[in-house]
Amino acid sequence: MVTPQWLETDHGRVTPGNIRDQLDSSTVAVAVSLVDFRTGHLVDLEGIRQVIGDRLLIVDAIQGFGVVDAPYEVADVVAAGGQKWVRSGWGTGFLALSDRALEHLTPVWSGFTASTAEGLPLDEVPPPASDARAYQVSNNDPIAMARFSAALEEIADVGVAAVNTRLAERVSEVIDIADEFVLPVVSPRAEAERAGIVVLQPEPEQFTVLAVALHNHGVSITTRQGTVRISPHASTDAETLGLLRSALLSYATASGAR
Repeated sequence: MVTPQWLETDHGRVTPGNIRDQLDSSTVAVAVSLVDFRTGHLVDLEGIRQVIGDRLLIVDAIQGFGVVDAPYEVADVVAAGGQKWVRSGWGTGFLALSDRALEHLTPVWSGFTASTAEGLPLDEVPPPASDARAYQVSNNDPIAMARFSAALEEIADVGVAAVNTRLAERVSEVIDIADEFVLPVVSPRAEAERAGIVVLQPEPEQFTVLAVALHNHGVSITTRQGTVRISPHASTDAETLGLLRSALLSYATASGAR
């Protein structure tokens, strides 16, 4: 029987130190998000690998894959979808497993495509495939595969490092605009600790005013638990940043925050 051990975090941020302090002899695997979707914090995968030793390291990379040049090789399981930064739409993604993961993990939920058995076995459950196919639940969607492949080719043409550099510039610009209007930025400011998510936390009574101002100026955002998440892309241009500044100006005027 598997019993989860829920991590206590440092204000929502997972670090090698707080993981190390909570490990015990019963811990066999550590699962983390490469980038926390709530805080925008980018974890230190190499540091986490060092403190967990030979335990399995399972990484949800959805909020960083495509824009973070992460050391994925230190992980045993990496899962990500293509609908976020890769921008290939829903129904795309991948699951990658190390040899250690394949040896230690047992697939318990899959479909008829998860075996290498020939034909269509009906009266028995064939053994799972020896690779990541053992976790497959259905046939692949060729159109989704084509979208994902095309998106990955575009990223590969310029390199993740180049995408990350451009995105870091855009994130810094968003933070500067938020600072201009004295909006608290609760996501990391240091480039080494962030990816592409900027989290703003206005005063509770000003939250709706901010969300409405952004919406009215055509700025797409996500609101969660009293925070506003803004995620520029490498392709975000000066005109879009101008819309953000206009939205915050309207917010400041309406709320008297400036």
